[in-house]
Amino acid sequence: MKDLLITAIKASIQAGGEILKVYATDFNVEHKGDESPLTLADKNANDVINSFLLKTNIPIISEENKQTDYETRKNWEQCWIVDPLDGTKEFIKRNGEFTVNIALIKNGTPLLGVIYVPVSKTLYFTNAVGSKSFKYIVGDVTENPNMILEKAELIQPLTHKNPPVKVVGSRSHLNDDTKNFIDTITEEVEIVSKGSSLKFCLLAEGEAHLYPRFAPTMEWDTAAGHAICKAVGVKVLKTKSGKPLKYNKKNLLNPYFLAEV
Repeated sequence: MKDLLITAIKASIQAGGEILKVYATDFNVEHKGDESPLTLADKNANDVINSFLLKTNIPIISEENKQTDYETRKNWEQCWIVDPLDGTKEFIKRNGEFTVNIALIKNGTPLLGVIYVPVSKTLYFTNAVGSKSFKYIVGDVTENPNMILEKAELIQPLTHKNPPVKVVGSRSHLNDDTKNFIDTITEEVEIVSKGSSLKFCLLAEGEAHLYPRFAPTMEWDTAAGHAICKAVGVKVLKTKSGKPLKYNKKNLLNPYFLAEV
């Protein structure tokens, strides 16, 4: 498992480097069939990640890969779930709040997760058994991953819900359902706006209490963040059933969920 974690860390950092090369240019934006934006950065990052993960012989679900039919996928005990550039809208806005997401899933549950923020060079990751989460500022893309594992800072969520209750909202997706949920909170509320999977990281490192998501997300948007939160005891539960999000489903669309310390 340590080797798999190191592979995911290397892949995320190298992919982040490719993203920044495009970020520094006057890049073009395409639109996919669902009208979501796509840039050269998404494609290049995906190629880099595939080059690392294919060597593990564990199948890959990536936003930018052609999806394998569920009749095949349902037999996978393990798989990688990848978003090579989560927060493409934030990338296009050039606000720096975009990430590389890589998660290892076993029997539908996140086992380990890596999130890399290319602009700030901040790396979030679980340990090899998904029981702790860490944060590290990457000095150089060639940095030894073993040194990263040794030097990384342990992160922990808040242990209290003293007011104000800090609720994470999206810069791009704060809708009426989310606003209505916030209105049900009786304590003083502070909205913490953040793009991409960084919303999960805020909960995992003690910067927020709640992340309600009452808008569409795909499995690759949440898998790595879910793993990082799960490792520190933050729950990521479906709003209707109260059960944890599951992965490698027939439909890769997530239901609405609430992440909560």
